[in-house]
Amino acid sequence: MDFMRLLKSIDELLYELVSWLLFYPLTMWRTLRQPQAMMRYADVELSDDASEQYTETLSPPLFLLITLLLAHGVELGLVNQTTPWSPPPLLASDSNLLMFRAVAFGILPLLMAVKLLRHKGARLTRDTLRAPFYSQCYVTAPFALVLSVGMLLTRTQSQSALMTGVAFVLAAFVWYVIVETRWFKADLGLSSARAGLRVVWTLLQALFAILLVGAAIVFGTGALPA
Repeated sequence: MDFMRLLKSIDELLYELVSWLLFYPLTMWRTLRQPQAMMRYADVELSDDASEQYTETLSPPLFLLITLLLAHGVELGLVNQTTPWSPPPLLASDSNLLMFRAVAFGILPLLMAVKLLRHKGARLTRDTLRAPFYSQCYVTAPFALVLSVGMLLTRTQSQSALMTGVAFVLAAFVWYVIVETRWFKADLGLSSARAGLRVVWTLLQALFAILLVGAAIVFGTGALPA
């Protein structure tokens, strides 16, 4: 009986993993093509039963996590180990580096979601935070992927790759700010200028928080005995 349950679990796991090969690119394409529609979709799907949620796409947090895994895979495939950039000891392992990236890029949708709730005057709870956080994860994923690839290219020795990397980074920020500005404008009824300022300010706060986390890791590991 236990053996049959194990086979069933393996069967479900295999199907889930293989289905990602189809639904991940579909989710990415829909997010790039219609980011606002995907953010509304994330909100609506949470009102369905758990078994009926996100049947046409990947769930937003999973979509973001897989994107970070892909970005990490690209780094492992393209960056030579002799690259001048050397991570702190705590981030030297792949698992720790992935965990840091998950936390870092998770701060961005978290702060955006908190800002939306506060500007609406809504109570901040785990339940009220979930919907805006999920919707934010959808648009954070392509931003994280393009930004990661761009930062990766800037670490190479090639001048053309460096310029391409800078272009990727700028494109990622411009796309993200535009998408979020439109979302803040529609969701909060703000003017384009006010919505844009709120987005940029929240983005700067998120970047500052990520820098604090990174600094804590660097100085914390530096203080550890060898």
